[in-house]
Amino acid sequence: MSPHDPVRFVAKNLRVDLRLIAEMIAPGARVLDIGCGDGTLIDELFTTKGCDARGIEIDMAEATRAVAHGLPVMHGDADTDLQHYPDDAFDYVVLSRTLQAVERPREVLRQMLRIGARAIVSFPNFGHWLLRWQLLRSGRMPMTPTWDRMWYETPNIHPCTIRDFFDLCAREGYAVERWLAADEAGRRAPWRRFPRMANLFGEQALFLLRRGGA
Repeated sequence: MSPHDPVRFVAKNLRVDLRLIAEMIAPGARVLDIGCGDGTLIDELFTTKGCDARGIEIDMAEATRAVAHGLPVMHGDADTDLQHYPDDAFDYVVLSRTLQAVERPREVLRQMLRIGARAIVSFPNFGHWLLRWQLLRSGRMPMTPTWDRMWYETPNIHPCTIRDFFDLCAREGYAVERWLAADEAGRRAPWRRFPRMANLFGEQALFLLRRGGA
């Protein structure tokens, strides 16, 4: 089976951030999905937009599952393997719900915008009001359906807020082309044009970035 002719093995009910990411990507684009899991987004982009999409995944079991279904996924680590890709190899480089789990998020973002014309990043917002309330009320690390592991077991080593991410983009000189906040049910926050309100009420955030001055 050709890696560009994958079988339809995933449900069309995409995770919220993956559906929103797919909406941002132009048909026929070259896409690298970092932390692609079982290849759900890659499969969607192949099928609905004719993209030349491929991925890397640190979890060997997930990468193996993707390859078994004909998807071009390699076992790899975002913290160390992006440096091997040439400049401007992709139109979009995607990092979905993974930024908070990498060891060097600033370097990963730099590499994404070196190898891709644009970067799409989604992450759970640690500034959400429920997390603030739990921390204030209990004095302990919050637990929600999104942040669902104890602090000593979580892979999320660099949680951040929407305001934190805006500040990082400004510091690094990245242009924010689009951004929005959403809840886990997929409703886009009506305050998406107001970062402070989105930082309080958005459960997750999605950013489309490009190099500054481009």
